[in-house]
Amino acid sequence: MSKVRYALISVSNKDGIVEFAEQLDELGINIISTGGTGRKLKEAGIEVIDITKVTNYPEMMDGRVKTLHPAVHGGILAVRDNKEHMKEIKEEGIKPIELIIVNLYPFAETIAKDDVDFTEAIENIDIGGPTMIRSAAKNHQDVGVVVNPNDYNKILDELKNNDLRLNSEVKLELAYKAFKHTAEYDHLIQDYLSDFVEKDSGLSPVIRERYEKVDDLRYGENPHQKAAFYCETETTEPSITTAKQLHGKSLSFNNINDTNGALELVKEFTERPAVAVIKHANPCGIATAETLAKAYEEAYAGDPTSAYGSIVALNREVDETTAKEIAGPEKFVEAVIAPKFSEEALKVLKERWENVRLLETGDLFIDQNTKEKDMKKVVGGLLVQDRDIVQLDESEVEVVTEREPTDQELKDMLFSWKVVKHVKSNAIVMAKDEQVVGVGAGQMSRVDAMIIAGRKAGDRKVEAVVASDAFFPFKDAIESAAEAGIKAIIQPGGSIRDEEVIAAANENNIAMVFTGRRHFKH
Repeated sequence: MSKVRYALISVSNKDGIVEFAEQLDELGINIISTGGTGRKLKEAGIEVIDITKVTNYPEMMDGRVKTLHPAVHGGILAVRDNKEHMKEIKEEGIKPIELIIVNLYPFAETIAKDDVDFTEAIENIDIGGPTMIRSAAKNHQDVGVVVNPNDYNKILDELKNNDLRLNSEVKLELAYKAFKHTAEYDHLIQDYLSDFVEKDSGLSPVIRERYEKVDDLRYGENPHQKAAFYCETETTEPSITTAKQLHGKSLSFNNINDTNGALELVKEFTERPAVAVIKHANPCGIATAETLAKAYEEAYAGDPTSAYGSIVALNREVDETTAKEIAGPEKFVEAVIAPKFSEEALKVLKERWENVRLLETGDLFIDQNTKEKDMKKVVGGLLVQDRDIVQLDESEVEVVTEREPTDQELKDMLFSWKVVKHVKSNAIVMAKDEQVVGVGAGQMSRVDAMIIAGRKAGDRKVEAVVASDAFFPFKDAIESAAEAGIKAIIQPGGSIRDEEVIAAANENNIAMVFTGRRHFKH
């Protein structure tokens, strides 16, 4: 474990670098530096050895070539316990370099600019930096490599307390961070270039998504399953991942999954206050109304029995009145997620439940231009598809029955169509006055889903509408809907028995519209 005598500094992110270099200088460590970094350190009065003095070559091609030289990489890669290595670098006049402080050209920041062109992006691909980082990380038993300014103080403490030495555990941790840094950097470049390369189906031939652990969870879906929660590093859309937890105990695996489902459903609604009540990833109630408190009241009424221990998602700031409704007697919720909470609402909910999870997202929206994909893991593989965020316009529906829907029926059908997209298939949603009154979820038979939804709805199903996430293969579900008193149905269409299904609707005076699009959710 040799002393640090030479440190090479070449950074794009210069936060804290002057202060760090000053203390290295005070410790008697020789500083080698490049281009803009060297100039900044010299301006601060720090003595710097120019990289050109080390390589005996000028920086070339607008800085494209400056550290790609044996005098640099020999000093980094030489194994100090290898006599032949040390003999070779001595014969070549190469100084061992024990500490590398490097971070890379701002590629992510460059491509994030609205007006960036391809040439500018390419010029911000770092070559010498990643090469030095990888060299130092490979030889981590002898060389420390620092890629994050947050580690500067830790490195200084180590050097001061260990006679200018870095212990092996620290250098191994730094090497791990270094390879992570270069891997993420290469992923960004690959992902950017993929937009300029023709791809079958528009999907990348190789997926290397970047996720960072947010938290270890107590367990997964069941206590015998280990679990953790990871965040996609580039996500910007309001989500369970980006939400700020204001109160309550840690979210469990199932809490996160259910809260995600609740939030994504309520994000469908923008025009009026909306509330979704979710249990086991399926809505047991959702409603829109003139006020948020009224929307919650009607959403809860969708299935009060199932609402016990549910997740509540709201698309407006939670006020005191709504909070009092949520915190009513004999009610229990696991989590509440919303754009914002008033101070009064927070007080009500915190006093009602010590452990209820309260999560704030900021203003809600669905990013229609997102590159994010929906992914489902299977044993030995991964299924990847676009997110199902397509929305239906009233002008797109096709009336296929003799009776046209009334204005209110059409409004309720469009409402229920948004909801059914978020229900596990086979899915049936019954709604009336923009309130879900019954849900049949995850059934092997569509007619069973209709029967279950009707049973959940009770008397409220009379003159309600139905949304089906996929076509009806037989007329039996239509006949079941007619027996329940359903007045209108929205469905994709596309069955070989569409004529038979439409005839059954006509026989029972049910208005039916086709969307031409299904919403399976497995």
